Amino acid sequence: MATAEPTSEPTEETAVETARRQLERAAAHLDVDEGVLERLRHPDSVYRVAIPLERDDGSTEVLTGYRAHHDDVRGPYKGGLRYHPDVTEDECVGLSMWMTWKCAVMDIPFGGGKGGVVVDPKDLSAAEKERLTRRFAEELRPVIGPMTDIPAPDMGTDPETMAWFMDAYSMQEGETEPGVVTGKPPVVGGSAGREEAPGRSVGIIAEKAIEYYDWDVAETTVAVQGFGSVGANAARYLDEAGASVVAVSDVDGAIYDPDGLDTNDVEDHDETPGMVSGYDAPETLTNEELLTLDVDVLVPSAVGNVLTAENARDVRAAMVVEGANGPTTSTADSIFEERGVPVIPDFLANAGGVTVSYFEWLQDINRRSWSLERVNEELEAEMLRAWDAVREEYEARDVTWRDAAYIVALSRIAEAHETRGLWP
Repeated sequence: MATAEPTSEPTEETAVETARRQLERAAAHLDVDEGVLERLRHPDSVYRVAIPLERDDGSTEVLTGYRAHHDDVRGPYKGGLRYHPDVTEDECVGLSMWMTWKCAVMDIPFGGGKGGVVVDPKDLSAAEKERLTRRFAEELRPVIGPMTDIPAPDMGTDPETMAWFMDAYSMQEGETEPGVVTGKPPVVGGSAGREEAPGRSVGIIAEKAIEYYDWDVAETTVAVQGFGSVGANAARYLDEAGASVVAVSDVDGAIYDPDGLDTNDVEDHDETPGMVSGYDAPETLTNEELLTLDVDVLVPSAVGNVLTAENARDVRAAMVVEGANGPTTSTADSIFEERGVPVIPDFLANAGGVTVSYFEWLQDINRRSWSLERVNEELEAEMLRAWDAVREEYEARDVTWRDAAYIVALSRIAEAHETRGLWP
């Protein structure tokens, strides 16, 4: 008996539920010890802290902060700190699991961590944000460190936030410890090329995928939703590689030129808010219309859950390369699989951020900085190694690109657990 095709999303999963579902799906293709899987279904630990914040008016507010540690079998915990009103314990746990997979697929010797503070950063003055960051660093000091857990910027935080965090930690330790966080300004131990890295890696992987399907990059059209740090750098990389970037967007709307845009002339939303939608282009579109343009490659680089059951069948792109985290819902993923539209997953494509964070950490602990040229060369080499590992699984098994990436990650994590064994 035929079953009705899903027309809407199932009840929204929490980040933890999604991460566990993805773990089970990858495990189905591998012979992994059930004990190892059970360990990976749960975080190693979750820390909840109360953070007293003195407001500019002299009042005191107590905020809640979290830090989730998922797995450190391959190295220190690694992951961002976000300031957002919707931060929850479950979200931090789920995102820490995704960081475990991302580090493993890149074969970086880190495990997964994630944390944040339940606060709207728009409600904080610069002085309040600094005081909050310094106190948060103090509250987390017992569980973080260059060889233990290494935070990084995320939503609502930035390189300056990481500089404050590093300084607060260092003052309490009695010595400068730049390796306690990554994503810092280069003047205090940050790495050249760190901010551009996620977008650059999206461009590198998109170019390899174009090559894999025997397309001529010079005849390949690309649409990029979200012309911020990730989308702009991905677009500019592909433009330089010879592709025709015909559409880009910011939060206010999209611009379209079928003959191709000069991506270096369009300032990204981080540089000049409103510049994209206000740019003099032949046509303007909505963000929703950009997603269904007739192009070869669609790069959703704005926010999560933009490709859904409602629009997946209207997407005319021949391939999707995920720049944002989680832009494709599970139902849309199934529709693309049914339609034969390859989806290159986020935790491979945008892994340049954590990869260059690893480079930054190496520079910090060795007290030796790298040139931008070296960073970009090393990033490309690491991205190509990861691509080859995922491609081999994709070709060897009847799976999607996303499944292939999870299989690579899980096999490495499981082997590490089985090799190290279980402490009695």
